[in-house]
Amino acid sequence: MSFDTIQTLGKAQREGRATAREIAERALAAARAEPFNAFTAVFEAEALAQADAVDAAFAAGVDLGPLAGVPFAVKNLFDVAGHVTLAGSKIRRGAPPAAADATAVARLKAAGAVLVGALNMDEFAYGFVTENAHDGPTRNPHDLARIAGGSSGGSAAAVSGGVVPLTLGSDTNGSIRIPAGLCGVFGMKPTLGRLSRAGTFPFVHSLDHIGPFTRTAADLAVAYDALQGPDPRDELSPPAADPLSGRLDALADRPLRVGVLGGWFQQGAFPEVVEALEIVADALQARRDVELPGAQAARAAAFAMSASEGGHLHFGDLAARALDYDPAVRDRLLAGALLPGEVAQAARRYRPVFRDAARKLFDDFDLLLAPVAPCPAPPIGQATMELAGAQVSVRKTLGAYTQPISYIGLPVIAAPVNRPGKPPVGVQLIAPAWREDLAFAAALRLERASVIAAHRPPEFKS
Repeated sequence: MSFDTIQTLGKAQREGRATAREIAERALAAARAEPFNAFTAVFEAEALAQADAVDAAFAAGVDLGPLAGVPFAVKNLFDVAGHVTLAGSKIRRGAPPAAADATAVARLKAAGAVLVGALNMDEFAYGFVTENAHDGPTRNPHDLARIAGGSSGGSAAAVSGGVVPLTLGSDTNGSIRIPAGLCGVFGMKPTLGRLSRAGTFPFVHSLDHIGPFTRTAADLAVAYDALQGPDPRDELSPPAADPLSGRLDALADRPLRVGVLGGWFQQGAFPEVVEALEIVADALQARRDVELPGAQAARAAAFAMSASEGGHLHFGDLAARALDYDPAVRDRLLAGALLPGEVAQAARRYRPVFRDAARKLFDDFDLLLAPVAPCPAPPIGQATMELAGAQVSVRKTLGAYTQPISYIGLPVIAAPVNRPGKPPVGVQLIAPAWREDLAFAAALRLERASVIAAHRPPEFKS
Protein backbone atom coordinates (compact mmCIF):
# COMPACT_ATOMS: atom_id res chain seq x y z
CA MET A 1 0.00 0.00 0.00
CA SER A 2 1.12 3.57 -0.66
CA PHE A 3 0.04 6.82 0.95
CA ASP A 4 1.41 9.10 -1.75
CA THR A 5 -0.74 12.07 -2.63
CA ILE A 6 -1.59 13.41 -6.07
CA GLN A 7 1.08 16.06 -5.55
CA THR A 8 3.85 13.66 -4.49
CA LEU A 9 3.14 11.28 -7.39
CA GLY A 10 3.29 14.15 -9.86
CA LYS A 11 6.59 15.32 -8.41
CA ALA A 12 8.07 11.81 -8.57
CA GLN A 13 7.26 11.60 -12.28
CA ARG A 14 8.57 15.08 -13.10
CA GLU A 15 11.83 14.31 -11.30
CA GLY A 16 12.24 10.98 -13.09
CA ARG A 17 11.93 8.86 -9.93
CA ALA A 18 8.89 6.95 -11.19
CA THR A 19 7.03 6.33 -14.41
CA ALA A 20 3.26 6.27 -14.80
CA ARG A 21 3.49 2.57 -15.62
CA GLU A 22 5.41 1.82 -12.42
CA ILE A 23 2.86 3.78 -10.38
CA ALA A 24 -0.01 1.98 -12.13
CA GLU A 25 1.55 -1.43 -11.53
CA ARG A 26 1.86 -0.69 -7.79
CA ALA A 27 -1.75 0.46 -7.61
CA LEU A 28 -2.99 -2.58 -9.53
CA ALA A 29 -1.08 -4.91 -7.21
CA ALA A 30 -2.54 -3.12 -4.19
CA ALA A 31 -6.05 -3.31 -5.65
CA ARG A 32 -5.73 -7.07 -6.17
CA ALA A 33 -4.41 -7.63 -2.64
CA GLU A 34 -6.38 -5.10 -0.55
CA PRO A 35 -8.04 -6.63 2.53
CA PHE A 36 -10.96 -4.18 2.72
CA ASN A 37 -13.18 -5.61 -0.03
CA ALA A 38 -13.16 -2.17 -1.61
CA PHE A 39 -12.75 -3.28 -5.25
CA THR A 40 -15.29 -5.19 -7.33
CA ALA A 41 -13.23 -5.05 -10.55
CA VAL A 42 -9.62 -4.33 -11.53
CA PHE A 43 -8.96 -2.96 -15.04
CA GLU A 44 -5.37 -4.08 -15.52
CA ALA A 45 -4.98 -4.00 -19.31
CA GLU A 46 -6.72 -0.64 -19.72
CA ALA A 47 -4.80 0.90 -16.83
CA LEU A 48 -1.42 -0.10 -18.19
CA ALA A 49 -2.32 1.20 -21.64
CA GLN A 50 -3.37 4.54 -20.15
CA ALA A 51 -0.16 4.70 -18.10
CA ASP A 52 1.97 3.99 -21.17
CA ALA A 53 0.20 6.83 -22.99
CA VAL A 54 1.05 9.17 -20.12
CA ASP A 55 4.72 8.10 -20.22
CA ALA A 56 4.78 8.69 -23.96
CA ALA A 57 3.35 12.17 -23.47
CA PHE A 58 6.00 12.96 -20.82
CA ALA A 59 8.72 11.72 -23.18
CA ALA A 60 7.38 13.99 -25.91
CA GLY A 61 7.47 16.99 -23.59
CA VAL A 62 3.68 17.25 -23.22
CA ASP A 63 2.49 18.63 -19.86
CA LEU A 64 -0.75 16.84 -19.01
CA GLY A 65 -1.15 18.61 -15.67
CA PRO A 66 -1.19 17.55 -12.00
CA LEU A 67 -3.29 14.39 -12.48
CA ALA A 68 -1.00 12.82 -15.09
CA GLY A 69 -0.14 9.25 -14.11
CA VAL A 70 -2.24 9.38 -10.92
CA PRO A 71 -4.17 6.12 -10.35
CA PHE A 72 -7.85 6.41 -9.47
CA ALA A 73 -10.90 4.18 -9.07
CA VAL A 74 -14.64 4.77 -9.24
CA LYS A 75 -17.76 3.62 -7.43
CA ASN A 76 -19.31 0.93 -9.60
CA LEU A 77 -22.29 3.12 -10.55
CA PHE A 78 -20.06 5.18 -12.92
CA ASP A 79 -20.10 4.00 -16.51
CA VAL A 80 -16.74 2.68 -17.73
CA ALA A 81 -16.67 1.91 -21.43
CA GLY A 82 -16.61 -1.83 -22.10
CA HIS A 83 -17.69 -2.80 -18.57
CA VAL A 84 -21.11 -3.44 -17.04
CA THR A 85 -22.26 -0.73 -14.65
CA LEU A 86 -23.31 -2.82 -11.65
CA ALA A 87 -24.52 -0.12 -9.24
CA GLY A 88 -23.84 -2.64 -6.48
CA SER A 89 -26.60 -4.95 -7.70
CA LYS A 90 -27.14 -8.53 -8.84
CA ILE A 91 -29.93 -7.57 -11.20
CA ARG A 92 -27.64 -5.60 -13.54
CA ARG A 93 -24.96 -8.28 -13.94
CA GLY A 94 -26.49 -9.33 -17.23
CA ALA A 95 -26.77 -5.77 -18.54
CA PRO A 96 -24.79 -4.77 -21.65
CA PRO A 97 -21.42 -3.07 -21.09
CA ALA A 98 -21.37 0.71 -21.07
CA ALA A 99 -20.79 2.21 -24.49
CA ALA A 100 -18.92 5.25 -23.16
CA ASP A 101 -17.31 6.52 -19.97
CA ALA A 102 -19.28 8.68 -17.56
CA THR A 103 -18.40 12.34 -18.00
CA ALA A 104 -16.52 12.42 -14.69
CA VAL A 105 -14.46 9.35 -15.65
CA ALA A 106 -13.71 10.77 -19.09
CA ARG A 107 -12.56 14.08 -17.63
CA LEU A 108 -10.13 12.46 -15.20
CA LYS A 109 -8.73 10.25 -17.97
CA ALA A 110 -8.36 13.31 -20.23
CA ALA A 111 -6.32 14.92 -17.44
CA GLY A 112 -3.96 11.93 -17.51
CA ALA A 113 -5.31 10.04 -14.48
CA VAL A 114 -5.20 6.24 -14.80
CA LEU A 115 -8.34 4.24 -14.00
CA VAL A 116 -7.45 1.03 -12.15
CA GLY A 117 -10.83 -0.35 -11.07
CA ALA A 118 -14.40 -0.16 -9.81
CA LEU A 119 -15.47 -0.02 -6.18
CA ASN A 120 -17.97 -1.63 -3.82
CA MET A 121 -21.11 0.21 -2.69
CA ASP A 122 -24.55 -0.24 -1.16
CA GLU A 123 -26.92 -1.66 -3.77
CA PHE A 124 -28.25 1.14 -5.99
CA ALA A 125 -26.64 3.63 -3.55
CA TYR A 126 -29.46 3.07 -1.05
CA GLY A 127 -27.60 2.81 2.25
CA PHE A 128 -24.98 4.19 4.59
CA VAL A 129 -22.98 1.04 5.44
CA THR A 130 -21.69 -0.75 2.26
CA GLU A 131 -22.72 -4.14 3.61
CA ASN A 132 -23.53 -5.39 0.13
CA ALA A 133 -25.56 -8.61 -0.04
CA HIS A 134 -23.92 -9.64 -3.33
CA ASP A 135 -20.30 -8.46 -3.00
CA GLY A 136 -19.92 -8.55 0.78
CA PRO A 137 -19.16 -5.71 3.20
CA THR A 138 -16.40 -3.19 2.68
CA ARG A 139 -14.20 -3.04 5.77
CA ASN A 140 -12.88 0.08 7.42
CA PRO A 141 -9.08 0.26 7.00
CA HIS A 142 -8.76 1.51 10.59
CA ASP A 143 -10.55 -1.55 12.01
CA LEU A 144 -11.48 -4.39 9.67
CA ALA A 145 -14.35 -5.38 11.96
CA ARG A 146 -16.08 -2.03 11.38
CA ILE A 147 -18.01 -0.56 8.47
CA ALA A 148 -16.49 1.85 5.99
CA GLY A 149 -19.79 3.73 5.72
CA GLY A 150 -21.78 4.14 2.56
CA SER A 151 -23.01 4.11 0.06
CA SER A 152 -19.57 5.01 -1.34
CA GLY A 153 -17.77 2.76 1.14
CA GLY A 154 -15.39 1.23 -1.37
CA SER A 155 -14.39 4.70 -2.57
CA ALA A 156 -13.47 5.85 0.93
CA ALA A 157 -11.71 2.62 1.93
CA ALA A 158 -9.55 2.56 -1.21
CA VAL A 159 -8.18 6.03 -0.40
CA SER A 160 -7.98 5.47 3.35
CA GLY A 161 -6.21 2.14 2.93
CA GLY A 162 -3.51 3.45 0.61
CA VAL A 163 -4.62 1.70 -2.58
CA VAL A 164 -5.16 4.84 -4.70
CA PRO A 165 -4.97 8.58 -3.85
CA LEU A 166 -8.20 9.50 -5.69
CA THR A 167 -11.63 7.94 -6.08
CA LEU A 168 -15.08 9.02 -7.20
CA GLY A 169 -18.32 8.47 -5.32
CA SER A 170 -21.89 9.69 -5.25
CA ASP A 171 -23.85 11.45 -2.52
CA THR A 172 -27.65 11.57 -2.38
CA ASN A 173 -28.19 11.75 1.38
CA GLY A 174 -24.63 11.59 2.71
CA SER A 175 -22.99 8.81 0.73
CA ILE A 176 -19.69 10.63 0.19
CA ARG A 177 -19.54 12.47 3.50
CA ILE A 178 -20.34 9.54 5.80
CA PRO A 179 -17.69 7.09 4.50
CA ALA A 180 -15.15 9.94 4.28
CA GLY A 181 -15.79 10.76 7.94
CA LEU A 182 -15.76 7.15 9.15
CA CYS A 183 -12.61 6.27 7.16
CA GLY A 184 -10.65 9.44 7.98
CA VAL A 185 -10.25 10.94 4.48
CA PHE A 186 -11.45 14.03 2.61
CA GLY A 187 -14.68 13.85 0.61
CA MET A 188 -16.55 16.50 -1.32
CA LYS A 189 -20.23 16.89 -2.15
CA PRO A 190 -20.47 19.94 -4.45
CA THR A 191 -23.50 22.13 -5.04
CA LEU A 192 -26.27 20.17 -6.74
CA GLY A 193 -25.62 20.62 -10.46
CA ARG A 194 -21.97 21.73 -10.15
CA LEU A 195 -20.45 18.46 -11.44
CA SER A 196 -21.94 16.41 -14.24
CA ARG A 197 -23.75 13.21 -13.29
CA ALA A 198 -24.00 12.00 -16.89
CA GLY A 199 -23.15 8.32 -17.18
CA THR A 200 -23.86 7.48 -13.54
CA PHE A 201 -26.64 5.11 -12.52
CA PRO A 202 -29.30 7.28 -10.85
CA PHE A 203 -30.90 6.86 -7.44
CA VAL A 204 -32.84 10.08 -6.71
CA HIS A 205 -32.55 12.44 -9.65
CA SER A 206 -33.44 15.53 -7.62
CA LEU A 207 -30.86 14.78 -4.90
CA ASP A 208 -27.96 12.93 -6.61
CA HIS A 209 -24.48 14.49 -6.55
CA ILE A 210 -21.05 13.12 -7.53
CA GLY A 211 -17.69 14.04 -6.05
CA PRO A 212 -14.11 13.00 -5.19
CA PHE A 213 -12.29 11.44 -2.23
CA THR A 214 -8.61 12.28 -1.54
CA ARG A 215 -6.03 12.36 1.27
CA THR A 216 -5.48 16.15 1.29
CA ALA A 217 -7.52 19.28 0.75
CA ALA A 218 -5.14 20.46 -1.98
CA ASP A 219 -5.62 17.15 -3.83
CA LEU A 220 -9.37 17.55 -3.47
CA ALA A 221 -9.11 20.94 -5.21
CA VAL A 222 -7.09 19.42 -8.09
CA ALA A 223 -9.69 16.70 -8.63
CA TYR A 224 -12.58 19.15 -8.32
CA ASP A 225 -11.08 21.42 -10.95
CA ALA A 226 -10.64 18.53 -13.40
CA LEU A 227 -14.25 17.44 -12.94
CA GLN A 228 -15.86 20.83 -13.54
CA GLY A 229 -17.41 22.29 -16.66
CA PRO A 230 -20.58 22.37 -18.77
CA ASP A 231 -21.97 19.08 -20.05
CA PRO A 232 -24.93 18.82 -22.44
CA ARG A 233 -25.43 15.22 -21.27
CA ASP A 234 -26.58 16.42 -17.82
CA GLU A 235 -29.94 18.20 -17.83
CA LEU A 236 -28.92 20.18 -14.74
CA SER A 237 -26.49 21.94 -17.09
CA PRO A 238 -23.33 22.27 -14.97
CA PRO A 239 -21.97 25.83 -15.09
CA ALA A 240 -18.65 27.01 -16.45
CA ALA A 241 -15.64 25.95 -14.41
CA ASP A 242 -14.60 27.90 -11.33
CA PRO A 243 -10.96 26.72 -10.93
CA LEU A 244 -9.53 26.74 -7.42
CA SER A 245 -6.09 25.08 -7.68
CA GLY A 246 -4.26 28.25 -8.69
CA ARG A 247 -5.49 30.27 -5.72
CA LEU A 248 -5.11 27.91 -2.78
CA ASP A 249 -2.79 30.22 -0.83
CA ALA A 250 -5.22 33.12 -1.13
CA LEU A 251 -8.11 30.90 -0.11
CA ALA A 252 -6.28 29.66 2.98
CA ASP A 253 -5.77 33.25 4.13
CA ARG A 254 -9.38 34.33 3.56
CA PRO A 255 -11.22 35.67 6.65
CA LEU A 256 -14.27 33.55 7.49
CA ARG A 257 -17.36 34.02 9.62
CA VAL A 258 -18.13 30.54 10.94
CA GLY A 259 -21.07 29.17 12.87
CA VAL A 260 -21.51 25.78 14.56
CA LEU A 261 -24.89 24.20 13.93
CA GLY A 262 -26.58 23.11 17.15
CA GLY A 263 -29.96 21.59 17.88
CA TRP A 264 -30.72 18.77 15.46
CA PHE A 265 -27.12 18.68 14.22
CA GLN A 266 -25.72 17.61 17.58
CA GLN A 267 -28.67 15.70 19.00
CA GLY A 268 -27.43 12.36 20.32
CA ALA A 269 -23.84 12.90 19.12
CA PHE A 270 -21.25 10.67 20.80
CA PRO A 271 -18.75 12.50 23.05
CA GLU A 272 -15.86 11.94 20.62
CA VAL A 273 -17.94 13.51 17.83
CA VAL A 274 -18.62 16.61 19.94
CA GLU A 275 -14.93 16.76 20.89
CA ALA A 276 -13.88 16.70 17.22
CA LEU A 277 -16.39 19.41 16.34
CA GLU A 278 -15.08 21.62 19.15
CA ILE A 279 -11.49 21.21 17.94
CA VAL A 280 -12.46 22.57 14.52
CA ALA A 281 -14.72 25.27 15.97
CA ASP A 282 -11.92 26.55 18.20
CA ALA A 283 -9.49 26.67 15.28
CA LEU A 284 -11.93 28.75 13.21
CA GLN A 285 -13.09 30.91 16.14
CA ALA A 286 -16.64 29.88 15.38
CA ARG A 287 -19.83 31.00 17.09
CA ARG A 288 -21.56 28.09 18.86
CA ASP A 289 -25.16 26.87 18.87
CA VAL A 290 -26.35 28.39 15.61
CA GLU A 291 -29.85 27.16 14.75
CA LEU A 292 -31.00 26.11 11.28
CA PRO A 293 -34.76 25.82 11.80
CA GLY A 294 -36.60 22.96 10.15
CA ALA A 295 -33.68 20.53 9.88
CA GLN A 296 -35.62 17.57 11.24
CA ALA A 297 -38.47 18.20 8.80
CA ALA A 298 -35.93 18.55 5.97
CA ARG A 299 -34.48 15.16 6.84
CA ALA A 300 -37.94 13.59 6.84
CA ALA A 301 -38.64 15.18 3.47
CA ALA A 302 -35.35 13.83 2.07
CA PHE A 303 -36.33 10.35 3.27
CA ALA A 304 -39.70 10.65 1.53
CA MET A 305 -38.21 11.92 -1.74
CA SER A 306 -35.57 9.19 -1.75
CA ALA A 307 -38.07 6.41 -1.12
CA SER A 308 -40.58 7.69 -3.65
CA GLU A 309 -38.20 8.47 -6.53
CA GLY A 310 -36.11 5.35 -5.90
CA GLY A 311 -39.18 3.13 -5.66
CA HIS A 312 -40.67 4.39 -8.91
CA LEU A 313 -37.31 4.10 -10.72
CA HIS A 314 -37.09 0.40 -9.81
CA PHE A 315 -40.80 -0.46 -9.93
CA GLY A 316 -40.58 -2.62 -13.08
CA ASP A 317 -37.62 -4.66 -11.85
CA LEU A 318 -39.16 -4.99 -8.40
CA ALA A 319 -42.28 -6.45 -9.94
CA ALA A 320 -40.34 -8.87 -12.14
CA ARG A 321 -37.27 -9.82 -10.07
CA ALA A 322 -37.82 -8.76 -6.46
CA LEU A 323 -35.82 -11.69 -5.05
CA ASP A 324 -32.68 -10.53 -6.89
CA TYR A 325 -32.53 -7.37 -4.77
CA ASP A 326 -30.69 -7.00 -1.48
CA PRO A 327 -33.55 -7.55 1.02
CA ALA A 328 -32.65 -4.41 2.99
CA VAL A 329 -32.84 -2.34 -0.19
CA ARG A 330 -35.84 -4.13 -1.73
CA ASP A 331 -38.11 -3.51 1.23
CA ARG A 332 -37.40 0.22 1.30
CA LEU A 333 -37.85 0.56 -2.46
CA LEU A 334 -41.17 -1.31 -2.31
CA ALA A 335 -42.34 0.94 0.52
CA GLY A 336 -41.29 3.98 -1.49
CA ALA A 337 -43.17 2.81 -4.57
CA LEU A 338 -46.31 2.56 -2.42
CA LEU A 339 -45.84 5.97 -0.80
CA PRO A 340 -48.86 8.21 -1.50
CA GLY A 341 -48.10 10.80 -4.15
CA GLU A 342 -49.21 13.66 -1.91
CA VAL A 343 -46.51 12.75 0.62
CA ALA A 344 -43.76 13.00 -2.00
CA GLN A 345 -45.26 16.26 -3.28
CA ALA A 346 -45.28 17.71 0.24
CA ALA A 347 -41.62 16.69 0.64
CA ARG A 348 -40.72 18.58 -2.52
CA ARG A 349 -42.76 21.64 -1.52
CA TYR A 350 -40.82 22.02 1.73
CA ARG A 351 -37.54 22.33 -0.15
CA PRO A 352 -37.73 26.08 -0.96
CA VAL A 353 -38.87 26.78 2.61
CA PHE A 354 -35.81 25.12 4.11
CA ARG A 355 -33.56 26.58 1.42
CA ASP A 356 -34.71 30.08 2.41
CA ALA A 357 -33.97 29.34 6.07
CA ALA A 358 -30.40 28.35 5.16
CA ARG A 359 -29.99 31.36 2.88
CA LYS A 360 -30.94 33.70 5.74
CA LEU A 361 -28.37 32.02 7.98
CA PHE A 362 -25.67 32.62 5.39
CA ASP A 363 -26.38 36.35 5.60
CA ASP A 364 -24.44 36.16 8.89
CA PHE A 365 -21.99 33.33 8.18
CA ASP A 366 -19.65 32.29 5.38
CA LEU A 367 -19.49 28.71 6.60
CA LEU A 368 -21.39 26.37 8.91
CA LEU A 369 -19.96 23.42 10.84
CA ALA A 370 -21.69 20.16 11.74
CA PRO A 371 -20.59 16.61 12.48
CA VAL A 372 -20.61 14.13 9.62
CA ALA A 373 -22.23 11.35 11.64
CA PRO A 374 -23.42 10.91 15.23
CA CYS A 375 -20.77 8.26 15.98
CA PRO A 376 -17.50 6.70 14.80
CA ALA A 377 -17.77 3.62 12.57
CA PRO A 378 -20.00 0.89 14.10
CA PRO A 379 -19.15 -2.82 13.82
CA ILE A 380 -20.11 -4.66 10.62
CA GLY A 381 -23.49 -6.31 11.05
CA GLN A 382 -24.60 -4.18 13.98
CA ALA A 383 -28.27 -3.35 13.41
CA THR A 384 -28.89 -0.92 16.28
CA MET A 385 -26.95 1.38 18.56
CA GLU A 386 -27.74 3.47 21.62
CA LEU A 387 -28.26 7.16 20.89
CA ALA A 388 -29.43 9.58 23.58
CA GLY A 389 -30.59 6.67 25.73
CA ALA A 390 -32.62 4.95 23.00
CA GLN A 391 -31.90 2.05 20.66
CA VAL A 392 -31.94 3.30 17.06
CA SER A 393 -31.24 1.82 13.63
CA VAL A 394 -27.62 2.18 12.52
CA ARG A 395 -28.59 2.30 8.85
CA LYS A 396 -31.22 4.97 9.41
CA THR A 397 -29.32 7.12 11.89
CA LEU A 398 -25.90 7.54 10.24
CA GLY A 399 -27.33 10.15 7.84
CA ALA A 400 -29.06 12.29 10.46
CA TYR A 401 -26.71 15.26 10.04
CA THR A 402 -26.03 14.94 6.30
CA GLN A 403 -29.54 14.54 4.86
CA PRO A 404 -30.85 18.05 5.63
CA ILE A 405 -27.86 19.56 3.80
CA SER A 406 -28.09 17.48 0.61
CA TYR A 407 -31.87 18.05 0.60
CA ILE A 408 -31.13 21.64 -0.51
CA GLY A 409 -27.98 20.82 -2.48
CA LEU A 410 -25.41 22.84 -0.51
CA PRO A 411 -21.67 22.24 -1.11
CA VAL A 412 -19.81 20.42 1.67
CA ILE A 413 -16.31 19.16 2.35
CA ALA A 414 -16.16 16.28 4.82
CA ALA A 415 -12.89 16.83 6.69
CA PRO A 416 -11.14 14.26 8.94
CA VAL A 417 -10.33 15.77 12.34
CA ASN A 418 -6.75 15.16 13.46
CA ARG A 419 -7.11 13.10 16.65
CA PRO A 420 -4.04 10.79 16.71
CA GLY A 421 -4.66 7.34 18.10
CA LYS A 422 -8.45 7.73 18.06
CA PRO A 423 -11.07 6.41 15.62
CA PRO A 424 -11.73 8.69 12.63
CA VAL A 425 -14.41 11.36 13.02
CA GLY A 426 -15.34 13.86 10.34
CA VAL A 427 -16.74 17.38 10.30
CA GLN A 428 -18.90 18.92 7.57
CA LEU A 429 -17.66 22.28 6.24
CA ILE A 430 -20.91 23.61 4.74
CA ALA A 431 -20.92 26.59 2.37
CA PRO A 432 -23.67 28.53 0.56
CA ALA A 433 -24.79 27.26 -2.84
CA TRP A 434 -22.12 27.69 -5.57
CA ARG A 435 -19.51 28.80 -2.98
CA GLU A 436 -17.30 25.72 -2.86
CA ASP A 437 -14.39 28.14 -2.53
CA LEU A 438 -15.47 28.98 1.03
CA ALA A 439 -15.45 25.32 2.07
CA PHE A 440 -12.00 24.96 0.53
CA ALA A 441 -10.82 28.11 2.33
CA ALA A 442 -11.65 26.54 5.68
CA ALA A 443 -10.27 23.10 4.75
CA LEU A 444 -6.94 24.51 3.58
CA ARG A 445 -6.52 26.68 6.66
CA LEU A 446 -7.36 23.80 8.99
CA GLU A 447 -5.08 21.39 7.14
CA ARG A 448 -2.13 23.79 7.24
CA ALA A 449 -2.67 24.14 10.99
CA SER A 450 -2.79 20.31 11.33
CA VAL A 451 -6.31 20.52 12.75
CA ILE A 452 -7.59 18.22 10.03
CA ALA A 453 -5.60 15.47 8.34
CA ALA A 454 -6.20 12.11 6.69
CA HIS A 455 -5.73 9.28 9.16
CA ARG A 456 -3.04 6.68 8.49
CA PRO A 457 -4.48 3.27 9.36
CA PRO A 458 -2.59 0.93 11.68
CA GLU A 459 -0.86 -2.08 10.19
CA PHE A 460 -3.67 -4.06 8.59
CA LYS A 461 -3.89 -7.76 8.14
CA SER A 462 -6.11 -9.69 5.75
